Amino acid sequence: MRKLLFSVLCSLLAGGAQAQAAPASTAWPHGARVAVSLGYDDTLASQLDVALPALQRYGLKASFYLQLSSPLLQSRLAEWRQVAQLGHELGNHSLFHQCAGSLPGHAWVEPARDLDSTTTAQMADQVLLGNAMLYAIDGERERTYTVPCGDHQARDGDYLPRIAAAFVGIKQGGGSGVTARAALQRHAVAVYAPVGLSGSELIALVRAAAAQGDMVNLTFHGVGGDYLGTSAAAHEELLAYLASHRDDYWTDTFRNIMRYVRAQESADGHH
Repeated sequence: MRKLLFSVLCSLLAGGAQAQAAPASTAWPHGARVAVSLGYDDTLASQLDVALPALQRYGLKASFYLQLSSPLLQSRLAEWRQVAQLGHELGNHSLFHQCAGSLPGHAWVEPARDLDSTTTAQMADQVLLGNAMLYAIDGERERTYTVPCGDHQARDGDYLPRIAAAFVGIKQGGGSGVTARAALQRHAVAVYAPVGLSGSELIALVRAAAAQGDMVNLTFHGVGGDYLGTSAAAHEELLAYLASHRDDYWTDTFRNIMRYVRAQESADGHH
């Protein structure tokens, strides 16, 4: 499956020369052609130990989505607070990471944390409480949200409409994580979670965004450790590429990118 996806993206690149030559539908800051959001889900140790130092070396800003019930949040709270102080985003990834246990590959979902048995009201209460907890950590009021597993159908329906107003942007999942600017909806942004890709394959993903779309969202889990992993070397190769091509790629927190999109919507009279 991983190689199949990579082959598809390579095909996009092969056919993307004409798209690259076309004018961008919307200018990003500093004339960049593509906005890149790097996300890190689930409050993992390797993100503090490996990903964060790499981001600092290359001067890139990213978004860390915290599962607020994680023991690692409490045990390393000062370090997570420093992540925000360094200019990165602490995003909301829910209190208990509810996913739909009935879906394929979700046998790991605990019954008490099964989205299938959680109501939309319960999810809204928990996610909004997560915003309050994050405020206590970093003092920020504005948030973005990444939907755990991309699952948002609770026991009695879709819970996202109950929480959308509390977020400047929401990542829902889907496809390669590449979104054309004209199709970008701030509360339904595609995101892709790479696992086991090489540095050259990760670079191909962002190059595909340059060819076919105006934004790409990549969300990592383990980096050089933990689960759903990307090697430290592959991750660093991607960061080095983005840092050396700043004129083309605007790499920033998802919150900052969505704030920019919102400002443009307001200027254009959209809501």
